[in-house]
Amino acid sequence: MMDIRGADLPLLVSLDRLLEEKNVSRAAQRLHLSQPALSAQLARLRTLFGDPLLMPAENGRGMVATPYALTLQQPLRAALDALNQAVAQTPAPFDPRSAKRTFRIAGNDNSITMIMMSLLRQIDQAGGPDLKLAFVPHDLNRIVGQMERGEIDLLAGGPRFAPDALRIRRITQTRYRMAQRKGHPRGTGPLDLAGYCQLRHVIVSNEGGFRGFMDALIEAQGYQRDVAVSVSQYGLVPAILAATDLVCSLPQEFLACHTGQLDIIDLPLDAGQFDLSIAWHPRSDNDPAHRWLRAQLLGENTST
Repeated sequence: MMDIRGADLPLLVSLDRLLEEKNVSRAAQRLHLSQPALSAQLARLRTLFGDPLLMPAENGRGMVATPYALTLQQPLRAALDALNQAVAQTPAPFDPRSAKRTFRIAGNDNSITMIMMSLLRQIDQAGGPDLKLAFVPHDLNRIVGQMERGEIDLLAGGPRFAPDALRIRRITQTRYRMAQRKGHPRGTGPLDLAGYCQLRHVIVSNEGGFRGFMDALIEAQGYQRDVAVSVSQYGLVPAILAATDLVCSLPQEFLACHTGQLDIIDLPLDAGQFDLSIAWHPRSDNDPAHRWLRAQLLGENTST
């Protein structure tokens, strides 16, 4: 039995042409090969199949296929035709109204909150009943493998956290502001740095720490703020602020989702910008469904 692992695709294409033409010169012309090159391929095919395959005709014109070669001709042609059809196919356009697809987006609750409502509205307007969204926690140590296996579609968050193996595009850039409960005893007037540091603060830290990047900025100006509470999830902060006189400094777009219960105040220092980005695996670059999802978040049009 012939082991197909010993044959490359061009060799099988040559056999198909030889069986059709039964003439080395004509087959070589169709294949854009020299006659000696095709004769060398025929010799290799004879060795691979353990059969002469094609023999010189008695009248000296062309060649005659062996019985074994004739059994190969039809299935070989069918296999090559099927392969041609497969590689000629283009990805089907993505129709969000009829698609059965679940998109899984990973990120912390700050990033998810910032993109979730807008994306939900877009999915509600453009998507059908079988188009679903799942927002899941992120694990930066596993995210690349999860994307390779198709378990996660997008990572939402700061670009500095995305692994180098992923593609990254910024969605938005927002400044940091301070939030406090409505009716806070300090009022809603502007803050100076001394007054800001006298307030009691909540900080978000995965490790339960009481120091963040803003503390370094404050200390560089000769001050120190009072961080009283540390939580691991951004989503806990609004409820804490609404029930206490604590304050917290977070990205403005996150706080904008909670203006019903919180007052948002400008900071007395420049804390820089928070860049919110999406990241994905290069394997999904040309997937029509994935391109559509990215377009919704990036505000782009897509022809898929």
